[in-house]
Amino acid sequence: MITDKLRSYGAARRQVMPDVEHRSHKGLNNRAENSHVPLRKRERIMQGFRSPGALQRFVSIFSALRNLFVPPRSKRCALATHLHRLQAMAEWKAVAMVSGHQRLQVSTRVWTQRDIPT
Repeated sequence: MITDKLRSYGAARRQVMPDVEHRSHKGLNNRAENSHVPLRKRERIMQGFRSPGALQRFVSIFSALRNLFVPPRSKRCALATHLHRLQAMAEWKAVAMVSGHQRLQVSTRVWTQRDIPT
């Protein structure tokens, strides 16, 4: 069991789970904080933003793109991950064509859920 430095955890653990090893360190119990690391890294790199609004626009786009291209964490085979990324790229190309910034030819087949093995 890993907890922070709150002293009452030790007494409660001895009463409820006496046989469990207890490690008390303020840095070991920060799994939730580590989930923000990719975004924090990008923010640090993009320190050139002059206004909070510009940073907010970047963060909202970065999050949306990351959600599009990074498949959800689960037990998926390599082919399913590959197909997910192919579909994400096809969607990205379609959006780029609609916005008029690029004239790309979409040559990737759009996959349906039935085509993706589980």
